[in-house]
Amino acid sequence: MSALVEGADPGADVELSILMPCLNESVTLATCIRHARAFLDRSGVSGEIVVADNGSTDGSQDIARAEGARVVVVEERGYGAALAGGIAASRGTYVAMGDADDSYDFEALGPFLDELRSGADLVMGNRFRGGIDPGAMPPLHRYVGNPILSFVGRLFFEAPVRDFHCGLRAFRRDSISALDLRTSGMEFASEMVVKACLAELDVREVPARLRRDGRERRPHLRSFRDGWRHLRFLLLYSPRWLFLYPGVFLALLGLVMTSALIRGPIVVGGHGLDVGAMLYGVAATVVGYQAAIFAVLSKVYAAHEGFLPAGARFHRFQERLNLEKLIGIGFVIFLVGVGWTVASLIDWRGQGFGALKARDSVRAAAPAMLGLILGSQTVMAGLFLSLLRIRVIHPEPVAVVTKV
Repeated sequence: MSALVEGADPGADVELSILMPCLNESVTLATCIRHARAFLDRSGVSGEIVVADNGSTDGSQDIARAEGARVVVVEERGYGAALAGGIAASRGTYVAMGDADDSYDFEALGPFLDELRSGADLVMGNRFRGGIDPGAMPPLHRYVGNPILSFVGRLFFEAPVRDFHCGLRAFRRDSISALDLRTSGMEFASEMVVKACLAELDVREVPARLRRDGRERRPHLRSFRDGWRHLRFLLLYSPRWLFLYPGVFLALLGLVMTSALIRGPIVVGGHGLDVGAMLYGVAATVVGYQAAIFAVLSKVYAAHEGFLPAGARFHRFQERLNLEKLIGIGFVIFLVGVGWTVASLIDWRGQGFGALKARDSVRAAAPAMLGLILGSQTVMAGLFLSLLRIRVIHPEPVAVVTKV
């Protein structure tokens, strides 16, 4: 990420950096900077105001300079890219970030700073506790989008916050920098909370008031597009909810259906279930088993590459998994399929190898096929897991000196 920093003073002792991402905010930027300056002056905090400009063409950079803010020019476009560039250029022990549209009160940063000083790593604002002015948040966001996404965040990641997407928040710069945040768009806000919770940082929440913004243009946020991007990010960062739990449920449901129909059709509520339902059960078992395996493999890969932190319980679990064990388990399951196939052949021989009813053939072959497929999948999963665990050493570049 390319960023040009103006007015940096590496020797200054800064406790708090107030960071504002900016893209064409000339109408409200000066007001935000003045409120931030008023907080620093009134509270006696050693601080700085950093404007991370993301390609403004309306004079926002000149306004920021005139108001005494440091300007960080971030070339890569995107809300997350602007924030990442601004965080990297900030010099404060703590960083408070908020939009430059005058929707947040930068003079109300006291509770955030108090929580940071008492040991918090990340302090989130809660607009539902602090108050939302009329017209400040669209009804779709207030009553549907934010509550649902915040609930998903609490459910998936045990996040102790009820407003997952509040734009006003503060954090220890070194703690958040260590999370290696990578998204460049609006998902950056979600990634910060998700990774902080997964890394077991101290995450807290304080009330924050949301005012109607002072823009004269439409906001950069797009409800459905950015809402889907946030939800997609939450799902991808939680293999358990995306793959494991649905997979286990589907596999168990399929096994129950298949097992129940092995001996013959079943009548439920006057409706019969036969080999057609049995085939669907086999398919459900295979798909569910694949999803559960993919959950484990994706978590191993994410932990190996540093995308997701792996807890002690997962470390213990994957230490028990190795190529030999999975091949052994897969071979046993495969042999069950082979044994069922042999039993079916013996039964067929007993009938003189004559023509069988299609229904009986399917009922005899389906469990055998299931064992053969699941056994093969298990062996291949073991092979792929061993590939994921290969450590690759990247040598340091060697300088080549050419004699003249």
